[in-house]
Amino acid sequence: MPTPGEAQRVERARAEGCGLKRVRSMRLIERFLENLRVEGGLAVNTLKAYRRDLFKLLDFLSVRGEDDLGQVTRQSMTGFLTHLKNSHLSLGSTARCMAAIRSFHRFLCGEDQARDNPLLGMETPRPGRRLPRVLSQREVTGLLESRQGARPEDLRDGAMIELLYATGLRVSELLGLRLSQVNLAAGCVLATGKGAKQRMVPIGDPAREKVQQYLTVARGSLGKRRPSPYLFVTRRGTAMTRQGFWKVLRARAKQAGLVSPVSPHMLRHSFATHLLDRGADLRSVQAMLGHASIATTQIYTHVERERLKRLHTDLFPRKRRRSSVRKP
Repeated sequence: MPTPGEAQRVERARAEGCGLKRVRSMRLIERFLENLRVEGGLAVNTLKAYRRDLFKLLDFLSVRGEDDLGQVTRQSMTGFLTHLKNSHLSLGSTARCMAAIRSFHRFLCGEDQARDNPLLGMETPRPGRRLPRVLSQREVTGLLESRQGARPEDLRDGAMIELLYATGLRVSELLGLRLSQVNLAAGCVLATGKGAKQRMVPIGDPAREKVQQYLTVARGSLGKRRPSPYLFVTRRGTAMTRQGFWKVLRARAKQAGLVSPVSPHMLRHSFATHLLDRGADLRSVQAMLGHASIATTQIYTHVERERLKRLHTDLFPRKRRRSSVRKP
């Protein structure tokens, strides 16, 4: 949901003397985002990304003297696409930006705020599917079992990382966990994913033990200033932020001797890949990850195939024998 500050941006723009067309366009953007929030159930981070993308377009058009998003032409959109390419925006970010604009113009047409969609039939970039980066099981073990202190923060951080790998949650789902969503006796958590959809995810004994230790020993001293419904809290009693957890994970990875950068999503990818590697079926992994389509989960079968191909290339004896034959 847009924050009050973001929602009031339109009125500030009007007070600062922005033209009526720009103010109207800003209001249309906010109406569109509110429609996505209420009817589409989009996540807060997705809405924020869409807002940034639409304001990129509005700022680009304003420079050209075209402040009315309802009157955007095909020529203007072609120019904007070129602008994105010249800005060295990644292919994935460009594709998401154009998808947001395409959806926005469908909304405008449905609301009779535009005559047609200038993106209809227009080819926009499609990012190639990249294989997710995963940690090896040895690297994950090193990360989870790295030496840690006895401070309340240390117990909290260890529990968070263990739980993230044990469940494959998105980092936003982990940080949004409330005490009421964790059932250690049953060994499961109730995760709230994209579109506010909930799913039950089991956790293993190591994660359950670390979370229990955190709750028993550390959480009370961390949240004593202010009661909080969230599972993982800071010294101020507030929920952990994404940036705060990134710092924690980077520090733990460095302590464990991991050279490559480690992100929260890499643990999610590793969770899925390691399950499939051990014989889990794709539908079960899909349910635990909270993927709406099994096609999204199938990317992890590609990861496993690539691993097997590398294994074959490195170890197949016939290849070694051929490489040792001398040419006449």
